[in-house]
Amino acid sequence: MKAVSPYCGPDGEILTIWLGLANNQFGRQRKRHEKILVPISPTETAKMHSNSVTINDIADRAGVSKSTVSRVLNSSSPVHEDKRKAVMEAMKTLGYQPNVFARSLAGGRSMTVGVSTQSVGSPFYDAVAQGVINGFAGTGYSPLFGNGQWQRDLQREVIRTLIGRRVDGLVLIGGNVELEDLNELSQKTPTIMVGRQLPGWEGRSIFIDNVDAGRVATKHLIEHGHRDIAIFKGNIDHPDAIGRYEGYCMALEKAGIALNPELVYQGDFHSQSGVLGVEQLLAKGTHFTAIFAANDMVAFGARLALSRRGIRVPEEVSIVGFDDQPEAALMTPPITSMRQPGFEMGEAAASTLMGLMRDESIEIPHLPAELKIRESVARIR
Repeated sequence: MKAVSPYCGPDGEILTIWLGLANNQFGRQRKRHEKILVPISPTETAKMHSNSVTINDIADRAGVSKSTVSRVLNSSSPVHEDKRKAVMEAMKTLGYQPNVFARSLAGGRSMTVGVSTQSVGSPFYDAVAQGVINGFAGTGYSPLFGNGQWQRDLQREVIRTLIGRRVDGLVLIGGNVELEDLNELSQKTPTIMVGRQLPGWEGRSIFIDNVDAGRVATKHLIEHGHRDIAIFKGNIDHPDAIGRYEGYCMALEKAGIALNPELVYQGDFHSQSGVLGVEQLLAKGTHFTAIFAANDMVAFGARLALSRRGIRVPEEVSIVGFDDQPEAALMTPPITSMRQPGFEMGEAAASTLMGLMRDESIEIPHLPAELKIRESVARIR
């Protein structure tokens, strides 16, 4: 029997199948691998569109047994390479999508992990989320994301929803859910915390020292001669904001500078907070030569408000932000910022959770904040 022109599948691929027994010119039977025209039948086409392709269909298409197809799908035992390729080609041709959820539940796992973040639109939280995605790539686990929006009750609901999806583990990025609730949660589901320091979570929490980072940022301004340093605080009950303010106070005290409540603006982590903070200080006539912003978004807002008032940065007012999101280096002038290694923290969270789910010994990496010095800070005249 001669091979005829190969048949191209829906994606243009060449389909090959195994012929069973074929006669050669001497009448003896032998197995041959040939390319032949195998059009997809109307029944197969209907099944492809209805996502109802079965193992039987794959076995018929590939010319192998159902048990062979099963072994290929589950990698339960070795399969001859030619048969494995035939099965894979049949699956691709028929558009077969294995029910990963059902298969994984049969093995006692959902092969998903829940990720609770605080703000999908925040550059820092996005960087952490991207790190988590990258960390789980190639592991067989799929992250499911929920957005807590800096609201405690909403974050609780997000966690409940993820648990209801039978995730195998959790990555909690920031937030302010009570420690008691988190301790109870971690007893039932392997959980890793990112961006929050908790007592008793030393081996399961990935964070930077916000107190020390706030101290370093403020100290940088003091070293440039600034004494009237305003701070635009983040959300009032957020641990990061509280820690950074504490570091600010420590740096002032160490330098012998009295804390001036008029220079403390209680805002949040959004850019508009920077605009309002500047407007409030100017409206009250409060003298300031520098701003330590809760994050880069707040720093951007402050920079805009100063520009609108004709106040030059850094000649008249210096600014230090936090997070070091990519846009900070592209501002005019580029913004000095405390770099928080969000992407690396997300990757570390993924690898740490993998170890925790496998009952392996885990070691939390040390990921310190780093001051990225740019042109937004000048020595006071």
